[in-house]
Amino acid sequence: ENVRSGALFLNCDIRSGSRMYIMYHGTTKTAALNIKKHGFQRSKDGMLGPGVYISRSFEKAQRYPINLPVNEQRAVLKLRVRVGKVKKIDRQGHPLQKTWHQHGYDTAWVPPNCGMVPSGLEEDCVWDPRRIEGVVDESPPPYICPF
Repeated sequence: ENVRSGALFLNCDIRSGSRMYIMYHGTTKTAALNIKKHGFQRSKDGMLGPGVYISRSFEKAQRYPINLPVNEQRAVLKLRVRVGKVKKIDRQGHPLQKTWHQHGYDTAWVPPNCGMVPSGLEEDCVWDPRRIEGVVDESPPPYICPF
């Protein structure tokens, strides 16, 4: 339940909980610059409760924000994420859908095509923004904003 098939690992020391994935965060160019300067802030709520919402899917991240403000551009941050202990949330109304962190998990994961996300793409929510590090590299432009 805790390990995703096909994932790109940077570090595979599962015993220490230090699994590192390449993930993406879609936002505005203005917000991306703010994140680079001050770091991520945990959202107050969302489908999986409070946390930082990211995805292993670049395709998903590049769609955000869904309602792009006038005079803004989309940006995607490419990240290294230490996921720690992961809880799979694969249906609406899952008993830990918004309380996974209170049960000892560091990240909640919605698998692809499970019916929770209209796009069918996977989504993650990381409780502690300190688990998120900067980009692995800065290419390819123009879609990936260096972190």
